[in-house]
Amino acid sequence: MTSLVWLRDDLRLADNPALRAAVDRDEPVTVLYVLDEESPGIRPLGGAAKWWLHHSLAELGQRLADRGGSLVLRRGPAADVVPAVADEISADAVAWNRRYGGAERDIDTTLKTRLRDEGREVTSYAANLLFEPWTVRTGSDTPYAVFTPFWKACQAQPSPRAPLPEPRTIDGRDARSDDLDDWELLPTAPDWAGGMREAWEPGERAARARLRAFLNDDLGDYDRARDEPAAGATSLLSPRLRWGELSPHTVWHETVDAAGTGAHAASAHRFLSELGWREFAWHTLFHFPDLATRNWRSAFDAFPWPRLDRGHLRAWQMGETGVPLVDAGMRELWTTGYMHNRVRMVVASYLTKNLAIDWRRGEEWFWDTLVDADGASNPFNWQWVAGSGADASPYFRIFNPERQAEKFDPQGLYIGQWAPDSAEREPLVDLAETRRRALDAYEHVKRAR
Repeated sequence: MTSLVWLRDDLRLADNPALRAAVDRDEPVTVLYVLDEESPGIRPLGGAAKWWLHHSLAELGQRLADRGGSLVLRRGPAADVVPAVADEISADAVAWNRRYGGAERDIDTTLKTRLRDEGREVTSYAANLLFEPWTVRTGSDTPYAVFTPFWKACQAQPSPRAPLPEPRTIDGRDARSDDLDDWELLPTAPDWAGGMREAWEPGERAARARLRAFLNDDLGDYDRARDEPAAGATSLLSPRLRWGELSPHTVWHETVDAAGTGAHAASAHRFLSELGWREFAWHTLFHFPDLATRNWRSAFDAFPWPRLDRGHLRAWQMGETGVPLVDAGMRELWTTGYMHNRVRMVVASYLTKNLAIDWRRGEEWFWDTLVDADGASNPFNWQWVAGSGADASPYFRIFNPERQAEKFDPQGLYIGQWAPDSAEREPLVDLAETRRRALDAYEHVKRAR
């Protein structure tokens, strides 16, 4: 008798309900990761995501081996691979932690039916969100469209469960595995990941260390300095949550414990609301699976995007717009696979409103270059800035990158680090003129309501 645990975006041993349940069955366990870029509706990973995935899987494999287990790697459509592995190891039980995208849910539902028809016990677990999407509804039994009441409703729920301990030993059962290097997830020609190697150490060990460092050293300044890109006050936990090296339950409880009722309570409250924003994005995707391709607000379908100016798009991608804060953010992204959240809003506003380029082009670029791009937060936040999404920033709120720099980078430290030459470039467009054009274009959306 053997249990098969299928891992997805939950590359951790601690607080992993599917793994914990399998280990507690007191029978051999096979841990499987499937690189599925072939199933219908599954979005292939971007380059930065593949880099992170390679290193996170390598570390996870070592951690499993240290406890007596092993990580089996297979590539192909999950609907074919998972039953095949279950047959090979004669699994009587299969477990996984739930996913919330539309295509992913369809695959999991089909697999659950097939595996049960084969006589196997199949169980899915809540692991990667604090609250399941179908449990948070308005009084009229509809999904929330505005964050503040959504988060109040979440906080009225029972507190998130305590995190589960990681297994100390695993009675592992091997199966044929691909070689991770054969997946060619790392860039080689050219190797553009040098900046990411300097900035990040993927894996669960480093994730736990980063959480401790943030809570010990940075939480107190979070509420005051979180919007200053040079302040170093952000948690840098977003890729850890995206890949599931940390669970939101772990982050929640350790933050609450660290803050208590003392001086850090206000910062902790603000930080936990960012976990709430992540929840809101995933709940929105659950109810609107086409979030990366369709306007959440259908009235925005009437927006008259002009013909794509590929030269402007390329200048934005490479940080060559002549707008220092925008260029600094885009170069930070290109170098490290990351960008400060305040700057993300600025560069997204500049692309969609000053350059009049469809938000989908920006979302696609972030998908390819961010180490923390996930199927919910990435399109959700792009639609928020563009004005087409849930609880969106009003379209007339156009971030002025010069004023944003004066307010949040007054000494020019962030710009000086990433784009010291930007001010010498001639700006692509006039900010005031393009702002007026954007507001004029928005009249089409207002008439379509």
